[in-house]
Parts: sequence; structure tokens; C-alpha cells
Amino acid sequence: MTVEFGRTADDYATHRVGFPPSLFDRLASFGLGKPGQSVVDVGTGTGTLARGFALRGCRAVGVDPAPEMLEKACQLDREVGVHVEYRVARAEATGLEGYSYDVLSAGQCWHWFDRPSAAQEARRLLRAGGAIVICHFDWLPLPASVAEATEAAILRHNPHWGGAGGSGMYPRWATDVAAAGFGGTETFSYDVDVAYTHEAWRGRIRASSGVAASLSPQAVRDFDADHAGMLAERFPNDTLHVPHRVWALVARS
Repeated sequence: MTVEFGRTADDYATHRVGFPPSLFDRLASFGLGKPGQSVVDVGTGTGTLARGFALRGCRAVGVDPAPEMLEKACQLDREVGVHVEYRVARAEATGLEGYSYDVLSAGQCWHWFDRPSAAQEARRLLRAGGAIVICHFDWLPLPASVAEATEAAILRHNPHWGGAGGSGMYPRWATDVAAAGFGGTETFSYDVDVAYTHEAWRGRIRASSGVAASLSPQAVRDFDADHAGMLAERFPNDTLHVPHRVWALVARS
């Protein structure tokens, strides 16, 4: 399945809520995200993590292969009054100066990389004692939930999509960073409820790998109509409460 997130840029910027502030509070307990720290965020997309660190006084650089996403990131930065430097590049070969960053972050994207190469690039970029932070923020497809029903709808329209049935936990990433020479690995997770209108949930799902990033425009429209009808029939309340899991790994260079 070919995935191009640049095709989702509008919905991604509007409807993907990004990581909650509580994640940055928890990372602060590890000494990460302090004012003045330098952070590079790979696979930055619309800049959710990079912007979050910048809002806390960090000097942030965001890296992503999709220029459409970076345009939206700049727009969102202007709306909240922060500056992040962006460059079009891949996580495996950023072109940035080595041994220059206190934190390297990757949010909702590690699985898209050549993981061993990305981990080695992280080692190259980080100062001694610097930290790699890999984060995820996933909906939970609990039985009879709106997320479970939505995943079934995606699979009807895109049977090649492999993202259904997740638990929001990523223990394999700990092996990735250990193999690259990182140490002191710690992980944490916690659950939060996210409220969506029907429109916002539909936009959030269009901006996923299984829909607009991989289907044709007509197939996206067909899916969205099916999804809207299912939501109206099975989940008619104006507000949808969708459980999500935050998961994060922190390891030291």
C-alpha cells in the first residue's frame, strides 16, 4: 500500500488534534523540553511535537519528506506565535549537523521509517547524554466503540490497510534503540478521552494512512459518505468520546 501523507495535509492540519499537553508535562519529569534545549523532530508532519517543544522555550527543528505538511506546520506555528525551523528531509538522512541536539523526537511515525537507519541517525545528531523520544497517540478500538466501527469501515474500502486492532503499545521500539547503542530506556503510557464532533472525527479519519493517504480522491469520497452514514445511524450523539492511549519511550545517547 502506497502512503503519501502530503495528500492529507488540509484534514491533517484541521482535524488531527495532536499530542495532549500532559505528554510534555511527563517528558519534563525526564528533564526534556526545558527552555533553551535544542530539539529535532523527525517525521514532524504538521509540527505537533516540534511546536509543543517550541511553546516551552526550546529551539526546535522539524524534518519531514512532505513539503505540503510543512506548509501547514508553518501556518499553525504562526497562529500560536512560535517559530520552528523546518526542512524537507527524511529521518534516516536529515542533513543536519551531528552532535548538536539535546532531544530527538518522533511522534506517530517511527513505524514509517527504516528504523535501524533512523536510530543511527538519531545517535549521530544527539549530544552525549541527549535523549531520543518516540511517542504515539492512538485511538483504542474497544468492542462496540466508534473507533472499532470506523476501523471496520476503513477495511471495507481499503482491505490492504494494516492499522486496525492496535493496542497503542510499541515494545519493539525499545529493541530498535538498544540495537543503535542507546541506554537507560524507559517507557510510559496512559489513556485519555478525546471528544470529537461527527465532522471532526470524519476529518481525523480521512487524514489517516488507510484513507486519504492511500486511496484515490473518489474512493475517499465514497468512504467518507459511508462513514458519515454509519456514524449517524450507530452513534447519533453530537459528541463522540473516543478513548486514546499515549505511549512514549525515552532513551539516552
